[in-house]
Amino acid sequence: MTLKGVLKLLLLSADEIAVAVFIFVVLPGFGVDVPLKVSVPLLVLLLLKDILIAPYVLGGGLEKRPLTGPEALIGMEAVVVEDLSPEGIVKVGNELWRGVCLNGRAKRGEKVRIVGFRGNLLLLERPES
Repeated sequence: MTLKGVLKLLLLSADEIAVAVFIFVVLPGFGVDVPLKVSVPLLVLLLLKDILIAPYVLGGGLEKRPLTGPEALIGMEAVVVEDLSPEGIVKVGNELWRGVCLNGRAKRGEKVRIVGFRGNLLLLERPES
């Protein structure tokens, strides 16, 4: 897990940590004992809430890739329709796009990876052989 993921997990668990410290440390310091029949179900309920929202926070559910436009194509594979020397035409799904090969030339029928875009021109790379 990355540092960013660990920080997200800690922030996600902050309410459980705060409630646990309050129930088990602060309140007993003032002479108030909360029964385990109350404190444990409360903490379990808070943990269940985190389990339900964790996929959206930790799994990138809130940081989804765009589904349209050239940004959505980055990382996808395209098939060369017109030789890329270095510029030509590629087919992505059922669409034809103009593209430029950044690392040499690609012949018709070869597969290239979309790594970016400049306007409506796709930036392409041949796979390393």
